[in-house]
Amino acid sequence: MTTQVSTNGNGAVKSATLYFGSNTFNTSVMQSKLPKEIFNSLKTTLDLGEKLSPDIADAVAHAMKEWALEHGATHYCHWFQPMTGATAEKHDAFLSFDKDGSVIDRFSGSQLIQSEPDASSFPSGGMRATFEARGYTAWDPSSPAFLMEGPQGITMCIPSVFISYHGEALDEKAPLLRSMAALSKSATAMLHLLGKKNVTHVTTYLGAEQEYFLVDRELYEQRPDLMLTGRTLIGNLPPKGQQLEDHYFGSIPDRVLDFMQETEKELYKLGIPAKTRHNEVAPHQFEIAPIHEVTSLAADHNLLTMETMRKVAERKGLALLLHEKPFAGINGSGKHNNWSMGDSTGKNLLDPGETPESNLNFIVFLVATLKGVHKRAAVLRAAIASAGNDHRLGANEAPPAIMSVFLGEQLDAVLNAIERGEVKEASAQQFIELGVSQLPAVSKDNTDRNRTSPFAFTGNKFEFRAVPSSMPIAIPNSILNTAMSEAIDDMREAIEAEMKQGKALDAAALEVVRKEVKATKAIRFEGDGYSEAWQKEAKKRGLPNLKNTPEALAIWNDQSTRDVFTKYGVLTAEEIDSRYHVRLERYVKDVDIEIKSLLLMIKTQVLPACVSFQGEMAGSFSELVAVNKSLKLPAKAIATQAAALKSLATNISLLMERTEKLEASLAGLHKGGLEAHAKHCANVLLPSALAVREVADALEMQVDKDYWPVPSYLDLLFKM
Repeated sequence: MTTQVSTNGNGAVKSATLYFGSNTFNTSVMQSKLPKEIFNSLKTTLDLGEKLSPDIADAVAHAMKEWALEHGATHYCHWFQPMTGATAEKHDAFLSFDKDGSVIDRFSGSQLIQSEPDASSFPSGGMRATFEARGYTAWDPSSPAFLMEGPQGITMCIPSVFISYHGEALDEKAPLLRSMAALSKSATAMLHLLGKKNVTHVTTYLGAEQEYFLVDRELYEQRPDLMLTGRTLIGNLPPKGQQLEDHYFGSIPDRVLDFMQETEKELYKLGIPAKTRHNEVAPHQFEIAPIHEVTSLAADHNLLTMETMRKVAERKGLALLLHEKPFAGINGSGKHNNWSMGDSTGKNLLDPGETPESNLNFIVFLVATLKGVHKRAAVLRAAIASAGNDHRLGANEAPPAIMSVFLGEQLDAVLNAIERGEVKEASAQQFIELGVSQLPAVSKDNTDRNRTSPFAFTGNKFEFRAVPSSMPIAIPNSILNTAMSEAIDDMREAIEAEMKQGKALDAAALEVVRKEVKATKAIRFEGDGYSEAWQKEAKKRGLPNLKNTPEALAIWNDQSTRDVFTKYGVLTAEEIDSRYHVRLERYVKDVDIEIKSLLLMIKTQVLPACVSFQGEMAGSFSELVAVNKSLKLPAKAIATQAAALKSLATNISLLMERTEKLEASLAGLHKGGLEAHAKHCANVLLPSALAVREVADALEMQVDKDYWPVPSYLDLLFKM
């Protein structure tokens, strides 16, 4: 192992600051290993997003190799994010041969910058044929190389993008980096218009709160549904679930705390700033949250966090569940996406600030965010669409499928005052005289939080709460950044148009803000997003309510949606088609696996167990009837037991019927094209599966526990 987390002389664990980032080729390591001019050139690349000069690649590669070898690394790989929802890597040894045949360790600049893994088995959505196997990984210098410790050795991992032979993005990272560049250009232009001429670039920042479940691995391995799909396809709620609200922020069980502490040690070595750990609302549900980072780095770190948690859980005899709804009837898991923008001077553009000048800038970017969410609500819903998230959205403690924004009472009042025209000019005094409280006093926690809102302002950032727990965060953030780029540009052009008509900058900006506040009012909602009343109100407001993944993903066929992503260079038309195809195909595959897993469990486990118990119950009843001549029980007693047997037999027969219907429906899955397959999943298979589950769950309450073939919810949620 590279860096051992040890104790000091008195047995206390060393501070994390002593080993944080020790397994990363970070800035301090680069500065110590590289010549000054090489380091400065690389630093410029990192700070300003400029292209890396090939001239310095060999020097960087040599330093990286020496650092890795010092830590015991024997292999290297380009670590990337294909469109599978997971990460990928192909390991190569440093081992090579010199011209004279002697063994040496070699790693060149060309090997650092680019590698060629076989791309034929990765999803491309039709951008290339299966036989076209060539694909390239290219180093992303914005994310530091890191060392991954294995059972028998260490591998240096190089964060990379993944592209096809013809240059199309085959991954999730490349579009994210493009979207960040687009937003930086748009936001910088807006700031220049508003007088911030010294700003050179704008960066998006992200903190991804990761929710997850832990269950005992031995129990997990007895549940085919958990192993194959990540969620329970049958299971009756125990008498106690989360209704007492005694788990949230409660004392962390020792076994879980042991898992958390080891996970944090591994993350700290990788330079991942895990900050918060706690019990979540549901039994056996927990959360880990990091300190905010640049979005591209946060995306890498979140994937590493999930992978690290999985490995540590296995070592601890636990199973990590990242599915959005592993247990029906209790809270699901999300990846709360805390998003903000910051300029090159260190100013958070979504911080209300303390000066009138910054207040105007804040209001402009706040309203631009509203505009982006309002105009692109449907594609933001598509951004977080998945088979797993369809089970979560709108359920316990999860935001609804309707995109809306929560601002809080104070900011809502500010925008209402602007809309009513109570602010006549944008001068310092008049802008803050709103009759609600002076805007400079808007604090970072100026309002209560709204857990039912999918997109909530939380003081100096927006929390995109609808993001699913298992999804790479590069996907929703690529779309969010693009929507914001468009909104910012639209507002900047509108301000410039007002100025051409003779208005001063502040007056022009305020006039555009006023118009957009009114235009985006439908997207603002301060109430309970779970309520039926909101469903009706949202419909009146014309907000999209896309209840499943096929409905949500259809927005990618909309020309306006396609145009904005091609305009900002985030996705080409071919890349849009590919992602639509890949996401829809993944949905169909996920549902297909779920249905087949459910049929497997019902036919080979549940039904045999129920029939066996029915046989014992029938035998017992027959014996009772036989001896009743002497017992002379009341007729009601016999009738009651007969009714219990009849109910069991009826439900078994009903389960057989519904299982046969589900199996027949599955046979019709692949008729028509991919869109037809997806609609069949949503409209036929999943409702049929739910009907099967309904009976199976009822039978669980009728069958002796010793007969029931799989661990129950009581076992899974209360045994650790």
